[in-house]
Amino acid sequence: MNKKTPGRFFAYTPWDALPAIAGVLNAVYVVLFYMAFACWHAPWWLLICMGFTFSVSIGWNINSVCHNFIHNPFFTSPLLNRLYSLLQSFALGFSQVAYDAVHTRHHRGNSDKPDENGDTIDWVSIYRHSHDHDDAESVWKYTFLSFLRDDPFAIIKELKVKSESEARWGIVEIVGFMVLYIAMFFVNWKFMLFFLPFYYFGHCLSYLNGYYLHYGGDPDQPIAWGVSSYHKLYNWLWFNNGYHAEHHFRPKMHWTKMKEFHHQISADQEAAGVRVITPPHALGFLDRSLPEKSRSVMAERAIKIAKELEARPMQQV
Repeated sequence: MNKKTPGRFFAYTPWDALPAIAGVLNAVYVVLFYMAFACWHAPWWLLICMGFTFSVSIGWNINSVCHNFIHNPFFTSPLLNRLYSLLQSFALGFSQVAYDAVHTRHHRGNSDKPDENGDTIDWVSIYRHSHDHDDAESVWKYTFLSFLRDDPFAIIKELKVKSESEARWGIVEIVGFMVLYIAMFFVNWKFMLFFLPFYYFGHCLSYLNGYYLHYGGDPDQPIAWGVSSYHKLYNWLWFNNGYHAEHHFRPKMHWTKMKEFHHQISADQEAAGVRVITPPHALGFLDRSLPEKSRSVMAERAIKIAKELEARPMQQV
């Protein structure tokens, strides 16, 4: 279990300085991106490189820094946590309070399949908009349409159920970054026209990552809800986001404890058929074991066992 340390700067561990500083640097990079375009008049090839770097940073930040922050806020001070949430919301154009609400539903549903009414608990389930409810939606549609499907009114309604004060903060963050972005059009409309495609693409990359965090997982087994990747560089840069089956099994476990937890339950994971891919999740389409369909792990195992039984010679009675 995670243990807080009251009276200290960081709520859980000084290691949280790494994602906290990384998030601040990401915000600084957004300012530098603007300065390079508007003040320093950098060449186009450099601006395009900076734009794609910004896109990658969005997908990286949401799935590493922001993800860890909403599960285990970094600081003991509520004020610092609130200010950090605002900083990330403004830098990414993505409310952290709203993200918390959507992500809470994600963990309630765990990328569940539609019920008899065609609805899912998890708003970002890879099955939610699929025509075939036993198969995941196309990775292309999920990647490029999911960001456009966000419903801020439904999110605020969800927040009000949890807390009226959090709902107000959610509105502050959503309206705040929208006002900022609109104001930037008046400051420098050329930059915003250049900026927005990279902004959108960055959120698409986040959903691409999210797709392979669950594609091929088993929505019916808690230990196999997520799909893991143990790529060392990926987990070092993404603050152990690769341990996703472990994360869904114990959502509040701190990111620094994921590797140890994996070793503790590895035998149970293997027995349950937890899906593991070799590349980082954002490159999940490169995995050689990619299933043709996103059927459940148990279904794949049942098919395999059935084939083995058929291949065995019949015993004489």
